[in-house]
Amino acid sequence: MKTFYLETFGCQMNVVDSEQIVGIARQLDYVQVDSPDRADLIVLNTCTIRARAERKVYGHLGRFKPLKQQRPSLIVAVCGCVAQQEGRRMLEKTPHLDIVCGTHNLHLFADMLRRVQTRRERCAEVSFLDAGQRRRLFPERLPSDEVTRFVTVIQGCDNFCTYCIVPHVRGREVSRPSAEVLEEVRALVRQGVREITLVGQNVNSYGCKEGDEISFAALLRQINAVEGLERIRFMTSHPKDLSDELVACFGELEKLCKHIHLPVQAGANSVLRAMRRGYSREQYLDRIARLRQVCPEIRVTSDVIVGFPGETGADFEQTMDLLRQVRYAEIYTFLYSARPGTAAAELPDDTPATLKQERFDRMLALQEEITGNYHESDVGRVLPVLVEGSSRQGSGQLFGRTTWNRIVNFDGDAALIGHVVPVRLVRAFRNSHLGELA
Repeated sequence: MKTFYLETFGCQMNVVDSEQIVGIARQLDYVQVDSPDRADLIVLNTCTIRARAERKVYGHLGRFKPLKQQRPSLIVAVCGCVAQQEGRRMLEKTPHLDIVCGTHNLHLFADMLRRVQTRRERCAEVSFLDAGQRRRLFPERLPSDEVTRFVTVIQGCDNFCTYCIVPHVRGREVSRPSAEVLEEVRALVRQGVREITLVGQNVNSYGCKEGDEISFAALLRQINAVEGLERIRFMTSHPKDLSDELVACFGELEKLCKHIHLPVQAGANSVLRAMRRGYSREQYLDRIARLRQVCPEIRVTSDVIVGFPGETGADFEQTMDLLRQVRYAEIYTFLYSARPGTAAAELPDDTPATLKQERFDRMLALQEEITGNYHESDVGRVLPVLVEGSSRQGSGQLFGRTTWNRIVNFDGDAALIGHVVPVRLVRAFRNSHLGELA
C-alpha cells in the first residue's frame, strides 16, 4: 500500500487545489496518512501571500531531508503559489525535492509522479495556460460527507494591486462556465452538502471577460434556486466591482448569508491610490451604506494592511476612523511586507518597524473592542445555526455556524448534522459562542 501526506497553506483556492491533489493520489492507489513519517509521497501545497512564505516552505522541506536519506524512494513535492514563484530554483536549492508543480499544472501532477517513480527524474512544471485550456481543467469533485464545500467560479486576478503577488502566481482572470458551476452545486447537494461557498480571487468580476456569460449576481440567483441547498456564501469581493445588482441580492435571496468579506486594505485615499485599489474611501463607505440599506443585519469583515510604504500617521488615523465608522465584525490585519515582483516592492519604505508594530497593536485593540461588542450583544439571541459536525470542545457537543459565519458549540444529537436548528447563544468567547438548542 502506497501512502501520501498532504499539508495545505493559504486560502480557499488552495483548499480546492488540495482536494484535486487528493483525487489524483487516490487514482494512483495512494492512501492518505496524517504524518510525513509514514508517507511514501509528501506534498506541500503552498501560499506566498505573506512575507517569508518561501522561507517557511524551505524550512518545512528541511524537515523531510532525514526521511529522504532513510528512504531514498520517498517522493517530495511542492505545489501551489511558492512553486509557481520559485520554479526550477527550488530543485536547485533542495536536492531532496523531486517535484515542483505550479498553479496551472496540477493536471500534470500524475505524470510527474510517474516520471519520478519510473525514471527518478526530478521535474518542474510552472507554465501558465491560456484561458481556453484552463476552462477545460476545473477538477471533478471528490465525494464527501461534509455539510459545507467550496466551489471555484473564477481563477486568477486582473487587478495588479501594487502589494499583491496573486496575479503573478495565479495568472489572469478566467471564469468557469455557469452551467458547469450549477451542475457541480447540484451534484454536491445530492451528496448531502447544504452550504456552498463560491470562491475566487475576485468573484465580483465573474463573467465580465466572457461575452456570453451571466453576471455573478445572476449566477447567485440561479444557485439560490437549487432545491435542497440551505445557504450560499462567497469570497473574495473587490470593492470596486461590487455592483448594485450584487448588493441587491442580499435583500432578495433567502439562501444568501448575511455576511460579506469586503477587503478595504486602507482608509486613506492617498494610500488606496498608491495601492492601485481603484476606489476611494468615500466610494467604499457608500458601498457599505448600500449593503446595510438592503440588508440591515449584514455583517462585514475585511482585510487591512498596516505600514504600507508612504503611510503617514494621519493616513493611519484615517484607517482607524474607518474602522470606527464601518464597525467590522472582524478584520484580518497584516503588517506590510514587500513581495518580490510587485510594484510596491520598489517603493521607499522608511517607516520604522517599531512604529508599524505600534500602529498594528492599536488597530488590533480597537477591533477587538468592536468585535467583542458584537459577540456580547448576541448573547441571549436565538439564531438559526447550520450544524456541520461534532465539536472539538467537548464530548457530545456539536458545532455549526450562524449566517454571520460565527461558530457556535452546543449539546445535541448527531442526527442534527446537516440541518438548520434554532440555537440560543448563552456565552461569548473570542472565537466562538456556547449555545443551547432552543
